[in-house]
Amino acid sequence: MRDRGGDGPGRAARVPPFLVHIFTACGAACALLALLAAAKADFVTMFVWLAVALFIDGIDGTLARKFRVAEILPRWSGDALDLVIDFTTYVFVPAFALTTSGLLPGPVAIPLAIAIVVTSALYFADEQMKTADNYFRGFPALWNAVAFHLFVLKLPPWIAAIVVAVLVVMTFMPLRVLHPFRVLHLRVVNLLALAAWCALGVYALMRSLDPGPVVAWSLAAVGLYFLTIGLATADE
Repeated sequence: MRDRGGDGPGRAARVPPFLVHIFTACGAACALLALLAAAKADFVTMFVWLAVALFIDGIDGTLARKFRVAEILPRWSGDALDLVIDFTTYVFVPAFALTTSGLLPGPVAIPLAIAIVVTSALYFADEQMKTADNYFRGFPALWNAVAFHLFVLKLPPWIAAIVVAVLVVMTFMPLRVLHPFRVLHLRVVNLLALAAWCALGVYALMRSLDPGPVVAWSLAAVGLYFLTIGLATADE
């Protein structure tokens, strides 16, 4: 049913798609709650909220396609909404946490955080951030995952700073970084690796980010797999 005198779908038809946009926008609420937790140095709670935001980000696209959001509500851009929320949850909050947590040396903590947010902003604006076969080009600004690994590994501060600096540079290097859901090559293996990482990550949160060296380095090994497996595939 259409509105009287209107050209688009009726109000009732627009409600479910708009609820999908609201669901996506709840990621911004998660970002705020994560930032408030980080400001109190409650980093476990921070990562819980970032995980909730990641869950929302993982399923909102499916919901958007199911309810034909782009078709019924073209006024609101789901892509723009995603980018705003992804930048806050993937980049801004983790950069703040790395700056204030003491994981990085004091003299370089703020400069590295600035490098994170500036290079990530440029990366998010890149219309060619993905290859034709759905790998990311360069390090895909997954600073929430980097921060999580650094909190769990508890590396010496200068080593952690080197890791951050290398990843900042890798943002614009011609690497092929795995998208575990969209890359078809070794998809079953990739999804199993992701499931293992999630299970280990939940355990690390339950242990207040101190899961012991076996779990910590297992998480790092899976993360390294995601970062480097694209090197083993043929160029597009």
